[in-house]
Amino acid sequence: MNTQKSPFTKEQLLPQEEMIEVARKKGKLFIGIPKETHYQEKRVCLTPDAVAALTTHGHRVLLETNAGIGASFTDRDYSEAGAEITNDKSKVFGCPIILKVEPPSIEELEHINPQTVLISALQLKTQSKKYFKTLAKKRITALGFEFIRDADGAYPAVRALSEIAGTAAVLIASELMSSVTTLGSGLMMGNISGVPPVEVVILGAGTVGEFAARSAIGLGANVKVFDNSITKLRCIQTNVGRPLYTSTIQPKNLLKALRRCDVVIGAIRGKNRAPIIVTEAMVERMKTGAVVIDVSIDMGGCIETSEVTTHDHPTFEKYGVLHYCVPNIPSRYARTSSLSISNIFTPYLLQIGEEGGIENAVRFDRGLKNGLYFYHGILTSKPIADWFDLAYRDINLLIL
Repeated sequence: MNTQKSPFTKEQLLPQEEMIEVARKKGKLFIGIPKETHYQEKRVCLTPDAVAALTTHGHRVLLETNAGIGASFTDRDYSEAGAEITNDKSKVFGCPIILKVEPPSIEELEHINPQTVLISALQLKTQSKKYFKTLAKKRITALGFEFIRDADGAYPAVRALSEIAGTAAVLIASELMSSVTTLGSGLMMGNISGVPPVEVVILGAGTVGEFAARSAIGLGANVKVFDNSITKLRCIQTNVGRPLYTSTIQPKNLLKALRRCDVVIGAIRGKNRAPIIVTEAMVERMKTGAVVIDVSIDMGGCIETSEVTTHDHPTFEKYGVLHYCVPNIPSRYARTSSLSISNIFTPYLLQIGEEGGIENAVRFDRGLKNGLYFYHGILTSKPIADWFDLAYRDINLLIL
């Protein structure tokens, strides 16, 4: 009778000594913050207070000169907080960790050293296949901060910027309605005794819609919110803390509201493109002097007459309706946006330092891992792979 052979050797079958986990050593981060070169981008990733928090924990921050000037932070503010200031862009891009608001351009990627950790926005719809091939060639580990999740499963960076965009949309509309502008209707968004309040229609009951509604109600406007999700409509009433006019997107009800309103705020997102909710014929029937703020213009816009504009020339008129369609609204309030972004980045950077580096941090933080789309030059995001027809690997097979 044949005895069954074991796949293990006699030595391997003997009792082994217990292996105790070695405590992780804290890492010292060296973070480079280049000046944003994207058109009309004035935000900066870290404020001087955030830099002070990082340097107090022993980390180094190298800042390109005037990187924070657009957000009203001077080089002196950063220097006093412990940052090192340099004129040399290549030195900043030579740091082991690069921190940016906008994704780096192809030219900027050439300055980045191999095996660098890049933390920035991804903005998938604006990227090219060449961008991802360059990341792979340089074996870069890249995190898109708009995909990082918190403990509740929400996206803190997206929500923070959406809060700013929603609030800003109402402030911009209020400014455009004043008699200072050529096409302004001369209406004031305030609940003045004896004067009918301004009518505001908000398309979309997400974060942008919620904060637009808060601001408009706070200024005394009558607000109507349209969305096809009953759950979102129910949530916005709960979050705002008062009953609102809410409706699903039905052409008859929407057209009736559009004909009477003074302001329309488009805040509906889509999977690949924002759906067209307001047609050109609907815009044509709106009041002369009405204002359209299309916040979803970065995804194509949810109003058919919308066209991309800039902060230099933010508005245009069509059918007597003033359109504001700037994609990057938070950059208009650069200091507030920078403070908000910095509040999100700082705890994560401190966590990465405590864990001894980005590898340990993403291993134990599922929310941070969700933001990872390149790992040592290997694409780990299926949506990017599908969009650009690239090969990808599951991050869970690379990081155990």
